[in-house]
Amino acid sequence: MARHKTIPDEQVLDTLLETMMETGPAGLTFARAAKAAGLSPATLVQRYGDRDTMVRAVLLRAWDRLDDETDAADAAAAVTPAGAIDLLMRLMSAEMAERNATDGLLLLREDIRDPVLRARGAAWARRLNQALARRLSQDGDEGARLAWQMASIWQGAHTWWAFMREEPADRAIRRMLESWLER
Repeated sequence: MARHKTIPDEQVLDTLLETMMETGPAGLTFARAAKAAGLSPATLVQRYGDRDTMVRAVLLRAWDRLDDETDAADAAAAVTPAGAIDLLMRLMSAEMAERNATDGLLLLREDIRDPVLRARGAAWARRLNQALARRLSQDGDEGARLAWQMASIWQGAHTWWAFMREEPADRAIRRMLESWLER
């Protein structure tokens, strides 16, 4: 008879994501994961099978959470170009800018290398593109083109901010997006 899970998978995966942000995917061992989650290594092996499957499960959970955050930002933002900026800024809070620019890159590397995670990231990119496109143009093709540009500027502004640090991240990123809109 299977034992009842005392800690739900979502809670375990959220805890392991925090651990992986500190250690990178390569540093997430069953021993480290067990200590962080408050479970035995054997329990984690039962749940996930092997370390690579556990890492993938953690990152898929992170993508699910980003989908939820994107849906909430989409629902809250006005359907205007300024609303597109607000949507993006909700997805990258000032508090998380440093962490996303540094520790998040280790996770992104794993997302790009794993075909399942890469497909999941591409699906989110299309979802984000649609949310931005509706705000940038009533013409579907033009909206999609502008949305890809805006998302690229958003990501680029975050990357350049991480090097320059001349002002708070939210101000620097918003300024770059507003400048692009004024084009």
